[in-house]
Amino acid sequence: MGNGKSDLALPLSELEDYGGRLRDIKTRLNHTKKLFESYKDDLGDHTVYDALDDFESGWEDGREDITQALDALADMSDAVVREFKKLDDDLAKQVKEGTKTEKKGGGKGGDK
Repeated sequence: MGNGKSDLALPLSELEDYGGRLRDIKTRLNHTKKLFESYKDDLGDHTVYDALDDFESGWEDGREDITQALDALADMSDAVVREFKKLDDDLAKQVKEGTKTEKKGGGKGGDK
């Protein structure tokens, strides 16, 4: 302490983007069926498409767990950013008010 460095460092700009990136992953996970369907005619033999369709159907339950976890992490990330910004604003306001108070009463008690 006292070396001018903050005791708490948070990569806020990276964390601000984190929730959005998680939601983007969720969106892409939920669009795999459409992606597979878009390549159906390009795959030639329908054996590959059928295998992809089986894969898509097989992990339906697991995907729900993953998307719920992604939503929860994204929401937590958003909450951390929101609360940290609120804390930072509150601390800045307190410092500003404290500085004003010091300037007003700075001469009191100093003449003894």
